[in-house]
Amino acid sequence: MYKVRIDKFEGPFDLLVYLLENARMDIYDIKVGEITEQYIEYLNEMDELNVEVSSEFIVLAAVLIRLKSYMLLPRVSDTGEIMFEEDPRTELAGRLSEYVRIKNIASMLKECEEENLSVYEKPAEDMSKYIDDPDEILMATEEQMVSAFILFLTKKKKVEEVTKRYQGVRSERESVESRVKYMVQKLDAKFKEGRSKIPFNELLPDDADRYDVTISFMSLLSMIQQQACDAEQEEKFGAITVTRKEIQDVQ
Repeated sequence: MYKVRIDKFEGPFDLLVYLLENARMDIYDIKVGEITEQYIEYLNEMDELNVEVSSEFIVLAAVLIRLKSYMLLPRVSDTGEIMFEEDPRTELAGRLSEYVRIKNIASMLKECEEENLSVYEKPAEDMSKYIDDPDEILMATEEQMVSAFILFLTKKKKVEEVTKRYQGVRSERESVESRVKYMVQKLDAKFKEGRSKIPFNELLPDDADRYDVTISFMSLLSMIQQQACDAEQEEKFGAITVTRKEIQDVQ
């Protein structure tokens, strides 16, 4: 006996499960008469197509016909009483349930196989030279060791000097709060002179660099938020004119 694949069915249980799913029947509540007719009809169609049917399909057909007869004919005892036996479909339902479980597992394993086939691994490298002799001895003379140590100290000193100089420059930078006070004092002085509108560049310190312009502009925004002044710009990228509202304390 050999396994025959007919259409998409690999065996009799595969065909039976298909018929049950197509008829929307529960495995544990099979309408034996209906499903038996569909099963035999399918076998007859394969016979008409000259498709050799495996004996497995025929054996299952016989089992279904036997179940159908049990379901149609009541069992009567020798005394003439009707006997209530265990549902004859139980064994078939159990075998079908086990078949579906194994089929699902096989499908999952097939998907895992296809996924793993698309994974490429790096070829193993020869690590014996690191494992067999992991200790590496540094061969150097006393003069070489002293020279390397002096070079290390020299580089370390240079890094410390650069770091110290950088931190010193950054510490001298002005905060927004102090620049606000500086700009308010300038605005108040111009206001007392009778000038109500002052160009923004007149509020910058002498020899202002990019940092000064940036911190001054941020300070101006803070002053506008505190309603200490207003600012106007008639065109894009044009000059900014600052107007002092009134002399008051600005935090």
